[in-house]
Amino acid sequence: MASSRNLWKLTVSYDGGDFHGWQVQPGLRTVQGLLADAIRKVTGEEVLPQGSGRTDAGVHAIGQVVSVKLEAGIPPQNLLRAVNRALPTSVRVMQAELAPEGFHARHSARGKTYEYRIFVRRDAGMREERICSPLMARYVWDCRWPLDMALMQEAAAAVVGEMDFSSFAANDPDASVRQGGAPPSMVRTIFSSEWRREDNLLIYRVRGNGFLHHMVRNLVGTFVEVGCGRMSVPQVGAILTAKDRSTAGPTAPARGLFLVEVEY
Repeated sequence: MASSRNLWKLTVSYDGGDFHGWQVQPGLRTVQGLLADAIRKVTGEEVLPQGSGRTDAGVHAIGQVVSVKLEAGIPPQNLLRAVNRALPTSVRVMQAELAPEGFHARHSARGKTYEYRIFVRRDAGMREERICSPLMARYVWDCRWPLDMALMQEAAAAVVGEMDFSSFAANDPDASVRQGGAPPSMVRTIFSSEWRREDNLLIYRVRGNGFLHHMVRNLVGTFVEVGCGRMSVPQVGAILTAKDRSTAGPTAPARGLFLVEVEY
């Protein structure tokens, strides 16, 4: 007998500072858990919405994509309004649409774009420091070192292409389980990687076919080391070749990272 369940694609935005990440965890406030609760209140159905990826605690999303199957026959605009009424203001479903059969938020994804934002507290040669507004502080890395954006741009260009990003990946104990016990591939393709400046913000934008655990934050941490002179641009290539996390820079704070878009 054919299932009467409809497959939905939801585009979700959230302020990650209020949550212990995307994935449901016992006793902790997570985006996936709150979204499941909101859907249950609206439809009466117990479901676990599947996201395009698991953002960590403190990481934000502008365009997280979620897939979920529901039996309730409800028009998209009605579902959108009802679910948002059941959610806190720090989470919003921006779009709700029926998805084609076989669609999966994670497995069907072909590309993702992230942005990382750094507040420039001071430029080279500047004595007095700028003050980061408390209204901005939870969405940026308030970096105390003067940074050379030209060097950071060179470093960012060095990671474009298909390569093994083991040196920029955190250990993920769940990865082998998701891969059925096989070692996960550390190879990813980066389509674009660049910095720009907007007023007192340095913004890193990276687009690729996928990202490893903490990969973007580890890239940013390394680029900042280059920008403040503690690493050189050629070292980035050597770090990639090493396939060793200890050779790269520190992990940038979660609060500056945004999942911007998922492509299908």
